[in-house]
Amino acid sequence: MTVYVGIGGWVFEEWRDNFYPKGLSQKKELEYASRHLTAIEVNGTYYGSQKPESFARWYDETPDDFVFTLKGPRFATNRRVLAESGDSIERFVESGITRLKKKLGPINWQFMATKKFDPEDFSAFLSLLPAKHDGMALRHAVEVRHPSFASAEFVTLCAKHRVAIITSGDSEFPLIADVTTDFAYARIMGTTDKEKLGYSKAAIAKWAERAKDWSQGHAPKDLPLLTKAAAKKNRDVFLFVISGAKARNPAAAQAIIAAL
Repeated sequence: MTVYVGIGGWVFEEWRDNFYPKGLSQKKELEYASRHLTAIEVNGTYYGSQKPESFARWYDETPDDFVFTLKGPRFATNRRVLAESGDSIERFVESGITRLKKKLGPINWQFMATKKFDPEDFSAFLSLLPAKHDGMALRHAVEVRHPSFASAEFVTLCAKHRVAIITSGDSEFPLIADVTTDFAYARIMGTTDKEKLGYSKAAIAKWAERAKDWSQGHAPKDLPLLTKAAAKKNRDVFLFVISGAKARNPAAAQAIIAAL
């Protein structure tokens, strides 16, 4: 098992002369970020396809143990009928993502807050997610934001399809902490400008402890579950400091890494 901790993307003006050293070339930002964090969630793939050469370049510019998680395209998730997403999912999977090789982490399929839980249609969507491509196993996670998903039925459905449910921490969205497959994925959104590290030291320690619990097969005791905790088994964990006071997010992620 491994705990990967990072941020969303690596291009953000407020990280220059803050997270990034003064005068660092923008072309060197990924190289720098990947040596101070252990993962990055790529948001750009949500809005449009990337070139295969871009995935290959990201692979070359980052350390061997670094991981990228990718957002699936909005064209697949922002639909009235999810069962009709097959073409969009297929195009994304065939866009060159496997050029990331062993550095390809889970794919985050993010849904708008207005999307409600329809068991039949959501099951059809999960069935469309491929287990492998180009001989590589693919891992999938869903980020749902409507309160109707906070149900045992949804958790059971994701477990059936071996798809992770992303835990939205410190946010306005429903917090679902049930682990439904062999990895856990959390996005925490509570950083504030008032804290030098984005989070208080106590909050940093708490999220590090939760990540450690997940990695060792335990359910964090302070997070509620909708179903019975799964059997204990070591697992990978992906934790991203997202949104909130974005300028503080790299510091928060580094602090969690240090706490771990």
